[in-house]
Amino acid sequence: MEPTDVGDPTYYHRVVDCQWACPAHTNVPEYIRMIAQGRYDDAYMLNRESNVFPAILGRTCDRPCEPACRRERVDGEPVAICRLKRVAADLRGDITDRLPQAPESKNGMRIACIGAGPASLTVANDLVPLGYSVTIFEKNSSAGGLMRTNIPAFRLPASVIDEETQAIIDMGVEIHYESPITGLRALREEGYDAIFVGSGAPRGKELDLPGRWEETGTSRIHIGIDWLESIAFEHIDAIGEQVLIIGVGNTAMDCCRSARRLGGKDIKVMARRPREFFKASPWELDDAEEEGVEILINHSPRRFVIEDGQLVGMEFDILEWDDRATKSRVLETVVLPCSDVILAIGQENAFPWIERDLGLEVGEWDVPVVDATTMESTLPGVFFGGDSAWGPKNIIWAVEHGHQAAISIHNHCRGLALTDRPPIGMNLISQKMGLNEWSYHNDFNPSSRQHMNHVDLAERFERLNLEVELGFSVEQTVREVQRCLNCDIETAFSGPLCIECDACIDVCPVDCLTITRNGDEDELSARLTTKRINPAQPLYVSEPLPQTHRVMVKDENICVHCGLCAERCPTSAWNMERLDLLIPYAASSVMAGSAAGISSTTGDYWGTSRGT
Repeated sequence: MEPTDVGDPTYYHRVVDCQWACPAHTNVPEYIRMIAQGRYDDAYMLNRESNVFPAILGRTCDRPCEPACRRERVDGEPVAICRLKRVAADLRGDITDRLPQAPESKNGMRIACIGAGPASLTVANDLVPLGYSVTIFEKNSSAGGLMRTNIPAFRLPASVIDEETQAIIDMGVEIHYESPITGLRALREEGYDAIFVGSGAPRGKELDLPGRWEETGTSRIHIGIDWLESIAFEHIDAIGEQVLIIGVGNTAMDCCRSARRLGGKDIKVMARRPREFFKASPWELDDAEEEGVEILINHSPRRFVIEDGQLVGMEFDILEWDDRATKSRVLETVVLPCSDVILAIGQENAFPWIERDLGLEVGEWDVPVVDATTMESTLPGVFFGGDSAWGPKNIIWAVEHGHQAAISIHNHCRGLALTDRPPIGMNLISQKMGLNEWSYHNDFNPSSRQHMNHVDLAERFERLNLEVELGFSVEQTVREVQRCLNCDIETAFSGPLCIECDACIDVCPVDCLTITRNGDEDELSARLTTKRINPAQPLYVSEPLPQTHRVMVKDENICVHCGLCAERCPTSAWNMERLDLLIPYAASSVMAGSAAGISSTTGDYWGTSRGT
C-alpha cells in the first residue's frame, strides 16, 4: 500500500466519524469540549457556523452523527450529540453582537428566495454579510417553513423558531409574508440576479383505495402534513377518539402524538412492514408508545369502510414477510374501527407555479433536474435546495444545500464557474503540554448515556404547546460531555523517529496498531493485530520505517484516541494533534478569489472566513 497522505483533509475528516456523517460537517468534538468548559456562547456560535439553527436542531435533528459515533462501538451507546447541542443553545447568553451583519455598502446584486424555510434562510445567512440584497417570499404569515408547520410545538416551541429565524432576518433580509409565488416567469422578469427555490415538499401523498373518493364520509380522512399545518395555525383543535395513522415515518409520529393531545383515546399507527424497517427515528417511536400509542406491524391498507355516509373503519391485509421484507403473503383480512384516518405515507414536491416553457428541465416525479454539487437547475441562475430539490429529507440536509447554493450563487453573480468550489482546508495543532500531558481530557469515562428529562406523562396533554423534553440538567451535561472520545485529536506519526520498540503496540487498549511488512490492502489487512471489521474506514500506512523497512499500520476504525501510544513512545514518534477542519462557505469563496487575483464584480466587501 502507498503511504497515507495525511496532508489531505479528507483523510482525518473521515476519522472524525460524527463530523463526517453530519451533512453540514459540524465540528462536534470541539463544541462538546467547549460545553465541558462552560463556554456555552462559543459552543453555540461554533454550531451556528455550520448548522445555522442550533436550538432548533438540538430538538429536532435526525442525528445522522450519532449512529456513526465511535462511542457506540465501545459500549453500545453513542454520545448524546443532539442533546448537547441543545444544552449550548439553552445556556448561552446574549450572542447578538457575534452574529453576522450586512455591510453598510451593498454590492448591487439582488437575490430572491422562495419560501422562508431552513434552506432559504441559510442562503440569506451566507449571502447578506457579503453585501447581497436578499428578498424572501413566504406564503405563510411567519418564517420557518415546514419547521413551523409540520413539527408540533410540543417538540419545537414557536419561540425557538422565532428567535433563530429572526436572527437571520434581522441581518437585513427583506421578507414578504403571505406572498406566495404564482409564476416563476414573472419573478424572473423582476430582474433578480439569481433565484433560490426553497419551498419544501409541501404536498402529502394520497392513498388511492376504495372508499377514498366517495362523496360523503371522507371529511374524516386527513393528509398528515396538511393536518399538522392546520394545528399549527389553530384551524383545528379536536379529533375523534379512534384514530388510525397510516405510515411510520417521523411525520406519522408527530400526527399520532398530536392526535393524543386533541382528544384521541384509541390511537393506532399502522405499518406495512416489521419494526426494523420503519423510517421513524427510534426515539420518536419510544416517545409515541410512552404516550399510549399502539403500533401495529404487517398491516397493509385495503379499503376505507364508509357506512351511511360516515367513515367507520379501515380494512387491512395482515401480511407475512420474508427476512428482507421484500416479498409478502396475505394471512388474513381485518377491519379496524375508527373515527378518523390520518395519511402520513410521504411527501411530494409541488411546482404548479413553474411554467413548463421556461427551459427548466423536469425529471421523474415532476421534480426539476438539479445538479447535486452546485444546486443549479437547467435554467441558469435558478437554484434549488432542501426538500424542493431532493424530496423529503431533514433540516440539516436543507441547511447544507443552502450553504452550497450560496457558494454557487456567489460564483454566478461574479461570472465564475459554479464548479469552482473553495477547497476544504485543515489545521493540525499539537496537544502536547509537557512530556506526558495533553491539553485535552483523555481518560476514558465509563458513564452510560444520559436520558432526557421529560414532563410528567399526566401533564403533557394539558396544553397542546407544552414542550415535552426539558433538556439535560447540569449533572447530566457533565457526565455526557465526558463520554466523548475526542475523535478530532489525531494520532500523528513520524516514521523517521520510530525505533520499532513495539511500546505503542503493547500499550494500545484496542490493538489498533501493527508493525509489519507492506503488501496489498487485502493481504495486509489479514495480518493486522486485530481483525479488520470495517473496510470502509481507511487504514493508516506509514512510510517504510528506518530500521527494518516495515510499515506502521493503524486501523482507524477501532482507535479510541486515548493518546497512550504517544505517552509511551520513547522518541515522540507519536503525537496527538487536534484537527481543525476548515469548511468553505460563500465567504471562503470570496477570500479564495481575492487570493487568486480574481476581480470581483460585486463591490469591495470581501467578508470574513475561519480559514481557506
